[in-house]
Amino acid sequence: MNMNRRQFLHTTTATAAGTVFGAVPLRGEDGFGHYKTALIGCGWWGMNILGEAMRYSPPPPGGKNCKVVALCDVDQRHLEAAQEKVLKLTGEPPRTYRDHRELLDREKPEIVIVGTPDHWHALQTIDAVQAGAHVYVEKPISHTIGEGRAMVNAARKHGRVVQVGFHRRVSPHNVSAMKFLREGRAGKIGAVKAFVIYDGVRGPEKPTRNADVPKGLDWDRWCGPAPLRPYNRLIHPRGFRQFLDYANGTLGDWGVHWMDQILWWTEELWPRRVSSTGGRPVQGPAVNLPDYQTTDAPEVQVATFEFESFTATWEHRLFGGNPHERGENVGCYFYGTEGVLHLGWQSGWTFYPRDKSQPVLSEPAQLHEPDQQNIRELWADFMAAIRHRTLPVCDIETAHRSTVMSLLGMISLKTGRSVQWDGATERIVGDPFAHGLLRREYRPGYRYPEIL
Repeated sequence: MNMNRRQFLHTTTATAAGTVFGAVPLRGEDGFGHYKTALIGCGWWGMNILGEAMRYSPPPPGGKNCKVVALCDVDQRHLEAAQEKVLKLTGEPPRTYRDHRELLDREKPEIVIVGTPDHWHALQTIDAVQAGAHVYVEKPISHTIGEGRAMVNAARKHGRVVQVGFHRRVSPHNVSAMKFLREGRAGKIGAVKAFVIYDGVRGPEKPTRNADVPKGLDWDRWCGPAPLRPYNRLIHPRGFRQFLDYANGTLGDWGVHWMDQILWWTEELWPRRVSSTGGRPVQGPAVNLPDYQTTDAPEVQVATFEFESFTATWEHRLFGGNPHERGENVGCYFYGTEGVLHLGWQSGWTFYPRDKSQPVLSEPAQLHEPDQQNIRELWADFMAAIRHRTLPVCDIETAHRSTVMSLLGMISLKTGRSVQWDGATERIVGDPFAHGLLRREYRPGYRYPEIL
């Protein structure tokens, strides 16, 4: 890799962060003993994050905990369930809102958790930092690359800490695996394969009938800046990731975790060229009719990311899980001259040495319930970054680069050709149509974010 480019980017990022955080006072340091905390998006994963925020115990001296003052969701069922849970845990009922902008204006929270679907992340994160809050936003940070860049720019402009939910950055076995690789114990790494394999799809997807919007759900606002599709239970709750209007399929969901692991390991900041193929050979063509819908994300996808010193690939299948394949059905294989390291999720990591006389090495995972995660450690890092005015371990710019990898794979799939990426200027070179897919038109009433 070009050392000058790497050093330049590292230096400018660190300098900008140090200048911004040093110049703007953090409102949480106000002597009240806690940070006013709000959650936007009160579904399953948002409540997992909020649970760790409520559990957080600050280190002395002078540490502050998190007091939940407000909740926001467009689905009244989620909102009421979340309020009841917080009341049970804390003895104090947080105020509830249907519009995040009203919450920000009235409550003026110091910390905001964004746990909404992907297509809302950018606007809600930007609104929160502009209102003076620090933000923990779930991955992937954005639906399009232009949104992600606006989020980075907004965080820097307003001097706010923005942590992203790549909790594998702090998982103990992931940390030790990175140490193992960087010490050269796997030798020279020439290739990385990231993957997730399910075995859930058995045949053509039967269209599901659209339905009346459930009572208490503001469906128009749920769709927000994205296209307004007829309501269908396949989309909400929890199914939106397989609809490309609102997310980017399995590569945009699972894939970003493992793209992040690849960029964490390498000194390179982005791939030079990305190509991808895939489709729906078992589920069949997507359907979006006035009365019926199917999902529309690819059920199988292969993407290739060409870096200067190695090649990375991504593969996912929603069918054909093979119990005879070695190791877990998710993670990364790092292929080196001294052996192969599988970095997984629930299974920890395992190193298979080239020299068969050497022992297989492994380290188990250390995960928290519910849902086998390490949000607890990531939240503690977020709070430390707020307190000490430093970048968090998974800062918004770091997460933006990881998200970009997945989104470039989706752009290549949509265009049917490879794309050449200039990461320094964030442009697709020599392909105006593909470059135009770095952003998308918002619905009337919503403005695509532009933060300079």
